[in-house]
Amino acid sequence: MDKLEEVKVMRDPIHGYIRVSEKVIWDCIGTREFQRLRRIEQLGATNRVYHTAEHSRFAHSLGVYEIVRRMIEENTDISSVLNDYEKVTVMLAGLLHDIGHGPFSHAFERVSSVSHEEYTSRIIRGDSEIYGVLASYDPNLPNDVASVIEHKHPNGLLTQMISSQLDADRMDYLLRDAYFTGTSYGAYDLERVLRTIRVRDGKLVVKESGIHTIEDYIMARYHMYWQVYLHPISRSYEAIMANLFKRMEYLHEMDPDTTADYPMFTPLLEKRVLTNDELFDMDEYAFGYGFNLIRKNSGDPIMRDLADRLINRRLFDYETLYSVAKANEYYEWIRDNGYDPDYYMFIDENVAVPYRPYSHGVNAIWVLMHDDSVKELSKASPIVSAVMGTGTNDKKVFYPKELND
Repeated sequence: MDKLEEVKVMRDPIHGYIRVSEKVIWDCIGTREFQRLRRIEQLGATNRVYHTAEHSRFAHSLGVYEIVRRMIEENTDISSVLNDYEKVTVMLAGLLHDIGHGPFSHAFERVSSVSHEEYTSRIIRGDSEIYGVLASYDPNLPNDVASVIEHKHPNGLLTQMISSQLDADRMDYLLRDAYFTGTSYGAYDLERVLRTIRVRDGKLVVKESGIHTIEDYIMARYHMYWQVYLHPISRSYEAIMANLFKRMEYLHEMDPDTTADYPMFTPLLEKRVLTNDELFDMDEYAFGYGFNLIRKNSGDPIMRDLADRLINRRLFDYETLYSVAKANEYYEWIRDNGYDPDYYMFIDENVAVPYRPYSHGVNAIWVLMHDDSVKELSKASPIVSAVMGTGTNDKKVFYPKELND
């Protein structure tokens, strides 16, 4: 792969600088599909809770790339077992792993028929500027990059670096999200993690001397999930959005003309796989404009009200839900107060476990012991072993706050 005449650098609050020396990486950053990530916020509705959480998928993707680059260039164990083509492939996978995300990130997937991972693969392999750039360097490169993201690459080490229990994706977003939310929950020692990573039998392991840092990393993930990612206020925003789309889908099915003035939503309302061009046009600017049009112009009072709640942060209230019987009580209470529970009630359930090795231990975190044996993390750390069974289940019902007045 061609090198740039000089290393390009971009300032970054988490990594200091993002460094790019490969021309194919720089060319991919300049594509329209990657530039679109500037218009997709990393944390979706979380900025309705933490007002400084305005960072983008663009910044996060560069951060993931930078961590992968450092793994390759600074860790001799990793560098020695990968050839130059594999190194470029995995750096590109880190850079491009999120290009299929829709507006408001995971909330988009509630109303989409296809996951962001599948859209990512479609962009890399399909009719896109990214495909053109990759194929111009090597006709096999688009498929090889996509296969890493899909967990199908024959060299499992590449996939582990991008998507596992200890990967560049998580390493970046924990630190970045904590920084931009102004919290300390996601803090852990990235430098120590990178220094203690080794390769044994084709998989990433961590030296026993770095186990306390990994424990901090595990607990950082757990606390970030409950304090940031699954915060009930951001879930309230997503609940309203889900109900707005539910109402739009109902009206569109009855009469497509009722939603014709909001073409930015039409492909979703038709419940089909989006083309790359259609996904490209879907960003948070377009969704925000669409919500505002509904708020001002819709002839349907439910759509108009739900859109107003999104635009002006008139969010639903919430309570922890303990039983089906209690859910039925909320349904009747909401209905009896003049609201349609189909659109003014939302039940959301989430489960978070600090650490859970994947099936057959494929993506577990492995520890290289002082005697050169390898143990799965929970077998080497009493702390991790103790918290593995402490997963929290949180089920909440969301409803209009004014009902409590």
